[in-house]
Amino acid sequence: MNITTFAKRLCLLVPLLLSPAAFAVEMMPSPPQLAAKSYVLMDASSGNVLVENNGDQRLPPASLTKLMTAYMATLEIRRGQIGENDPVTVSENAWRTGGSRMFIKVGTQVSVSDLLHGIIIQSGNDASVAIAEHIAGSEDAFADMMNKTAGELGLTNSHFLNPTGLPNPEHYSSAHDMAVLARAIIHEDPAHYAIYSQKEFFWNGIKQPNRNLLLWRDKTVDGLKTGHTDEAGYCMVSSAVRDGMRLIAVVFGTVSEQARAAETQKLLTYGFRFFETQTFYQKGAELAQSPVWKGTTNQVKAGLAQDLTMTLPKGQLKKLQASMTMNPQLIAPIAKGDVIGKVEVKLDDKVVHSADLIALDAVDEGGIFRRVWDSIRLFFYGLFN
Repeated sequence: MNITTFAKRLCLLVPLLLSPAAFAVEMMPSPPQLAAKSYVLMDASSGNVLVENNGDQRLPPASLTKLMTAYMATLEIRRGQIGENDPVTVSENAWRTGGSRMFIKVGTQVSVSDLLHGIIIQSGNDASVAIAEHIAGSEDAFADMMNKTAGELGLTNSHFLNPTGLPNPEHYSSAHDMAVLARAIIHEDPAHYAIYSQKEFFWNGIKQPNRNLLLWRDKTVDGLKTGHTDEAGYCMVSSAVRDGMRLIAVVFGTVSEQARAAETQKLLTYGFRFFETQTFYQKGAELAQSPVWKGTTNQVKAGLAQDLTMTLPKGQLKKLQASMTMNPQLIAPIAKGDVIGKVEVKLDDKVVHSADLIALDAVDEGGIFRRVWDSIRLFFYGLFN
């Protein structure tokens, strides 16, 4: 496909992430005002925040902390550092941890997989401490790992001191950070994400239900986690899929278990009713080719480093215009991943989003004859252009 053809297709498809703020206010009904301290609604595919109120405010996350604890455990499984069936000896420290419990017994051995279920479904503080000690040796060392990983994920308003969410003034997170973490859980490890949709877990003769009431009320909801302490209030991170679109809703600081479910449902209903998301191109797909001077080949393939995904108010796609430009006089050597152009999307002559085009393959420097010949051609090209 040449550049002109691609530009024409792009004008029709506009496969880019757009902010609702870019559109006229009268086109969108006002988002719901929730009875919560902080909340965020995010599109899971694009990461676009559709609704937010105090989304970056640092607040106690209570048991939402266990999303990071579980993420760390599955990350260690994927890295091969621990195994699903590894036996974990329950320490007295883990057994004595207060709050919600899986009811594991001191001195017994429990598999990593069972502990993971106990953390996610039963919100077991004892299970969280046991897995933390198994991975890092102590809660403090595990908290250091949590904070390092939080930084890698871009959680700029989170700091963890324990794997449970038990209160501490220096233990905090935000609605936006929790949405980003949930997105990582969903996309990076679909197999383990399936645990978040399980409604109950049976252990030690005790069957405990998942506290996410939306799993019973809304068949499109398949996760993630609830939390509650006196300091935090009632919190929830949920995700749902309808017609191929996945949304993530986070609420902090509601007044009851019923309220956090109801307020979350308001966010999800609004998002699915008034927004749409579509991915048109996968990262690494060839979108165009551009001339290269002084190289072993005279063309370089152009594409994008990330999926081209858009989230926008329903019905707005036809109003967008897009264009693509390539950097002038691309001269070898060109490394794979080098920026060689740009795509811009406009609404009413205002640029609402841009994305870099990158080289999909490297182009090495050509031989002496090719370099000399192209130097001559470039000289005359400069005279007449």
